[in-house]
Amino acid sequence: QPPAFGFLFDVDGVLVRGSQPVPAARQAFRRLADSNGRLRVPVVFLTNAGNCLRSAKARELSEALELQVSPEQVILSHSPLRLFSQFHQKCMLVAGQGPVEENAQDLGFKHVVTIEALRKAYPLLDMVDQSRRPKELPPPTTGFPTIEGVILFGEPVRWETSLQLIIDVLLSNGNPGAELQDIPYPHLPVLACNMDLLWMAEAKMPRFGHGTFLLCLESIYKKVTGRELKYEALIGKPSTVTYHYAEYLIKEQAQKQGWNVPIRRLYAVGDNPMSDVYGANLYNSYLKSAQQKQVQAGLKRSPQAASPQSELRENCESLVESCKSILVCTGVYRHNAAAHSTRQEHAMGTVFHGHRDCCWDPSLGEASYIVPDVNDAVQLAFKKEGWS
Repeated sequence: QPPAFGFLFDVDGVLVRGSQPVPAARQAFRRLADSNGRLRVPVVFLTNAGNCLRSAKARELSEALELQVSPEQVILSHSPLRLFSQFHQKCMLVAGQGPVEENAQDLGFKHVVTIEALRKAYPLLDMVDQSRRPKELPPPTTGFPTIEGVILFGEPVRWETSLQLIIDVLLSNGNPGAELQDIPYPHLPVLACNMDLLWMAEAKMPRFGHGTFLLCLESIYKKVTGRELKYEALIGKPSTVTYHYAEYLIKEQAQKQGWNVPIRRLYAVGDNPMSDVYGANLYNSYLKSAQQKQVQAGLKRSPQAASPQSELRENCESLVESCKSILVCTGVYRHNAAAHSTRQEHAMGTVFHGHRDCCWDPSLGEASYIVPDVNDAVQLAFKKEGWS
């Protein structure tokens, strides 16, 4: 029977650890695929990684899972920036690592400046590493464009360089070679992708993520100016715009496969309670609220309206009913460690690793289900859906 559900899989800590696949991942996808290697259920890979192209991530997943993954199935942390067309014509400073310039252009941004290009144009700005300081005083920079906004794709390699130059751009209103008398506020628009404080690679302990870099940037800006760094947008899990985009791709995938049964339920599988679980639960709350609004809108319709019940049914059929969170124990979250937490820690609540601008609701950090690994997650969803 056609599936009425779909999967949103996190990548790091769920399917892979660094460059190594999690053993249960291949088992899970053998269960998800038919005898010809085609998926029996719509699947989207929802990762907060952003330092690569979608096509590159699809190739990595294809090799790790021994299954053909298309770029259309991959959502990186920055993928929803395609929707922010009001910035596509502006000159934007892009920070991160990997093909940041190509990523920005692929998302629709026409005029981008990299941290490295900015450093070369203004060599006196980057002063921490003495080996990179100019030996002689360089001539004044001319013809460099005024920067109109900042895109933070992910954690950079040289944090001190990126922190310094981004702060310079914000304090100078996009002209780091100029000397302003007053600090501009509000500052230039800042778009940030991936708020993960930590992520899991091959090491036994979690590693710093882009959320840690953002924490440094926010702290420095406030210490220097006395004001809060403001974001025009925060993209990636747990933001609802990312899950909106994932739902759209799930439905598009089902339509292409000719599955004419509406997608009713989503199962979001992740290893990070602060991004994967919190994001899925936040989106589940949004779905419930949207359904209530639809019902209220239907009840308020005029009795003379043509078949309001049928119209309401059609609207509800186009809306996913739920997004259930499934937490696995192969990444950031470790069930055994959590089991030994003290009663006092439970009383005080979980330490909030989420971003400063994400309001913390402890109930949204609790997974719908906790399982050992991704293969168990798939089996659980199949059981809930009555699939073999």
